[in-house]
Amino acid sequence: MESSRAIANRLFFGASALDATATAAVLDDALRGAEDGELYLEHTLTESLTFDDGVLKSASFDATQGMGLRAVLGERVAYAHASSLSLENLKQAAATVRAVHDGKSGTVNLSPSPAPYTSALYTDEDPVLAVPFEEKIKLLQEIDAYVRAKDARVRQVTVSLFGQWQVVHILRSGGASASDVRPLVRLNISVVLEENGRMERGSSGAGGRTGYAPFIIAPAWKRQSDEALRQADVNLKSRPAPAGEMPVVLGSGWPGVLLHEAVGHGLEGDFNRKKTSVYSGLMGQRIAAPGVTVIDDGTMHERRGSLSVDDEGTPTGRTTLIEDGILVGYLQDRQNARLMGVAPTGNGRRESYAYAPMPRMTNTFMLGGSATREDLIKSVKRGVYAANFGGGQVDITSGKFVFSASEAYLIEDGKVTAPIKGATLIGNGADTMKRVTGIGNDLELDPGIGTCGKAGQGVPVGVGQPSLLISGMTVGGTEV
Repeated sequence: MESSRAIANRLFFGASALDATATAAVLDDALRGAEDGELYLEHTLTESLTFDDGVLKSASFDATQGMGLRAVLGERVAYAHASSLSLENLKQAAATVRAVHDGKSGTVNLSPSPAPYTSALYTDEDPVLAVPFEEKIKLLQEIDAYVRAKDARVRQVTVSLFGQWQVVHILRSGGASASDVRPLVRLNISVVLEENGRMERGSSGAGGRTGYAPFIIAPAWKRQSDEALRQADVNLKSRPAPAGEMPVVLGSGWPGVLLHEAVGHGLEGDFNRKKTSVYSGLMGQRIAAPGVTVIDDGTMHERRGSLSVDDEGTPTGRTTLIEDGILVGYLQDRQNARLMGVAPTGNGRRESYAYAPMPRMTNTFMLGGSATREDLIKSVKRGVYAANFGGGQVDITSGKFVFSASEAYLIEDGKVTAPIKGATLIGNGADTMKRVTGIGNDLELDPGIGTCGKAGQGVPVGVGQPSLLISGMTVGGTEV
């Protein structure tokens, strides 16, 4: 099997691509006088299939290739990118980024007008192309038929399959370089049930940095199908959610997205260097309840947020952010780490070659405690058990968040009772973390479905947590 470096050399420095010696010379000249910078080369194959109501509604395959050149001097950044690899484009990019030496900053797009896609680059290492197109269509048809046969109330089934194979190569002045080959797949199943004129939806998704195989075997997709049906059935039985201040038990796994949004973003280096985070200047201080330990780990096997190296070429690692309630670390890219006088943590990430990197999370989760989920629920007289989450929003500066629960239940006299619909959790990340009064022993990671947005860039991430008891949260409900 080819190494990642061999694949990168073949794609980027083959006969019809860049000349390695000339590229190094232009890069060295472009970054002369800058404090940092890199040339980022990317080749990506992406496919997406959507099967809706028994029909293949969309099927796309896209091959992209491009480069981004960045020069950094202090807080100033110059960035240029192009969607074709040529020495001429690289020289134009070099002329642009030299502007940082003159105190200017900004970006320029050197990409030509997009041309129709005419051919694909196939390699043996590509997990996307390892499964024939016809087999993927057959899989989607089988899932649709299985779901409809399981429940006569089914009114809609939507199945989507996404795959990506990305090769990146990062070069620095002086000859240092790093390469990475990144597969990424995801299977999603969404179901709508109707009963007595009422329709409700349930969904399930799974994926990771691997080939399709773990997710398209029958036992795996049947579990996902059953889960989507279960959630839709629960929502059909739900009643309006109550409103007010009350204890909340958060489920394990995907509900860690609240931790990601309400706490994780506030611990990224750029926000703290600029002192715009609610956690700025609090290093070494208590920002969460005792027992709360939060980790960001980009080295986890085949997880959605994992990377061998980040998009600056720094190896990823396991970074402790909060330890037993005390703030002990931030997530750093190279620029913010240098300006703050600390080491980079391997968290410089970008959506593609068209964007400069910034500090981003990889797989962010809270470690488990000693309580069982049942113990946490039994301790609540009246409250809400939020088993799963939908979307949410957070203000990094204030730490305020709003999250909708896609699956939630009432807790009455220490027991989970009726499912509820329309529950919204409202709070402040820093305050909520101090109100953690129980930590479960059931740490789970999400099934591999997360995409994080920041400054217009989306990157795949992982989240996770054990069950948590929050002593008091504002629940926005629909109960009249």
